[in-house]
Amino acid sequence: MGNQTAVVTGGSRGIGRAICVALAREGINIVTCYAKGSAAAEETIAICKGYGVQAVAVQADVAVQADVERLFAEALKLTGTIEILVNNAGITRDGLLIRMSDDDFDQVIDTNLKGAFYCMRAASKLMMKKRYGRIVTISSVVGLIGNAGQVNYAGSKAGVIGMTKSLAKELGSRNVTANAVAPGFITTDMTEALPETVKEQMAKQIPLGRMGKPEDVAEAVVFLVSDRASYITGQVLNVDGGMAG
Repeated sequence: MGNQTAVVTGGSRGIGRAICVALAREGINIVTCYAKGSAAAEETIAICKGYGVQAVAVQADVAVQADVERLFAEALKLTGTIEILVNNAGITRDGLLIRMSDDDFDQVIDTNLKGAFYCMRAASKLMMKKRYGRIVTISSVVGLIGNAGQVNYAGSKAGVIGMTKSLAKELGSRNVTANAVAPGFITTDMTEALPETVKEQMAKQIPLGRMGKPEDVAEAVVFLVSDRASYITGQVLNVDGGMAG
């Protein structure tokens, strides 16, 4: 898989960083973006460069079309081509529906759903011309089974599944695949801050009895962008310890 370039959105930490590192380990050049906090993004880049690949971090908000256009322009400057897109950037603004503000709904949809759309569109134009590409979008088990207090998040993550399946039908004839990965409860900085009792309750909902690691999600992405998955498109791969059944 070497000599390819991947755009991975939201690669500063957690799942995004794990994806960047796993792809770099396979010899893939990395372009990632961050909305805020360049230090964490640069740490990801340093790790990736340790595997001998080219890597760069770009400040860009995927909810802003102009930022996405600039991100892809910077990516093209690196090697001249983009073979892989991983839509990972996402936010939450949790709250019960009856109390959810328009702004909390819009922010989540703009970043998680519209941001993925902007990136898919930018990548598709390049990949169609090249007649090769791999697009993987990080959804969530919540997009499959729902979750109280996350109407906005669940809607955005269900939406990217619909977009993925549609895109697979549009791009298949050009040898471009589009798939989604739906993580369950994954150990990140956010979940580590939760009380132990809460984490124990979360683990009880998982048939495997434990939360996943960012690397579990990253390995699924590596598989889907590899030649081993060249006949897989329009699919959702659950990485959830059996939560969604």
